Amino acid sequence: MKNWIIRYSFFFMGLLLFGLGNALAVKVKYLGLHPWEVLNVAFFQKFGFSIGTWSVITGLFLVGISWFISKKYINVGTFLNALLIGPFMDFFLWIDILPDQTGTWIDYAYLLAAIIIGGTAGGLYVAGGIGAGPRDGFMLTISDRTGFSISKARILVESIVLVIGWLMGGPVALVTFFYTLLFSPIFQFTLKHFVKLRDRISTPVLHEEVKV
Repeated sequence: MKNWIIRYSFFFMGLLLFGLGNALAVKVKYLGLHPWEVLNVAFFQKFGFSIGTWSVITGLFLVGISWFISKKYINVGTFLNALLIGPFMDFFLWIDILPDQTGTWIDYAYLLAAIIIGGTAGGLYVAGGIGAGPRDGFMLTISDRTGFSISKARILVESIVLVIGWLMGGPVALVTFFYTLLFSPIFQFTLKHFVKLRDRISTPVLHEEVKV
């Protein structure tokens, strides 16, 4: 029971922080967003609803495709990820506590903070060992089916997503092309340390290992 509490605490706190990071990035979206958020913002601008709602819709759509191709990377954590990050992001935008864009260099500081928060949040929720998110699971499925490496599958999928989002008028800018380069090292670094932290406070025999 202690291990489950620790793992789910890591997982839900990570999702909450991920929503915060996404919300902060959206506040300065003119600088550019991650390809998946470019797509969600494009849907929002084109069809209404909220950005978080489109995050849920695209997440569940990817879960459906992955389920049809292979159920290997789908579990309870996949659905929780798809269903919660979007509403968490909408919540932070709704309560209106985040700074608005200034049109100055300060906006770059806000976006950097958003990337750091998002990368740290990713490391935290993955360290919980509850399961891959719908986007990561989809890219892992594509990797398995095509024989591409995970990095090549990620580049392929996110490039297609970015082009679709851009054609629909999503916020693509210079930072978009550096987002993954900044996000991935933060994610890897924090994941390694959160796994070590989880291992220290969990019962050693019962916890699951997370590959880092």
